[in-house]
Amino acid sequence: MRFALVSMESPASRRSIREDRERHRKRIEGWMRDQAEAGTLVGGEAFETESVGPVTVRSDAAGRTTVTEGPFAPGEETLGGFVLVEVADRAEAIRAAESWPTGETIEVRPIWEG
Repeated sequence: MRFALVSMESPASRRSIREDRERHRKRIEGWMRDQAEAGTLVGGEAFETESVGPVTVRSDAAGRTTVTEGPFAPGEETLGGFVLVEVADRAEAIRAAESWPTGETIEVRPIWEG
């Protein structure tokens, strides 16, 4: 089964990134290397979270769209990126999320298999 591990940056994790970006990046690269060696890593990307903010586009039932500067939901946590893993089951995806090496919250989402 494939799962997206979606990282949610908090004020504390963003502060950690700013204080030592190289250390933060190396910890994630090591985690990704371990997942690749285990055969579970499918891919992933980090979102740009510092210089360009998100834009939210919503459509209503009549097909009208509203464009709003900012994330889809207000709050201190923001989307930081995602990693796709292929594992046996949800429990294994949760174990992978529990091993995430930095301070972000990780949301585990199954990928629709249709």
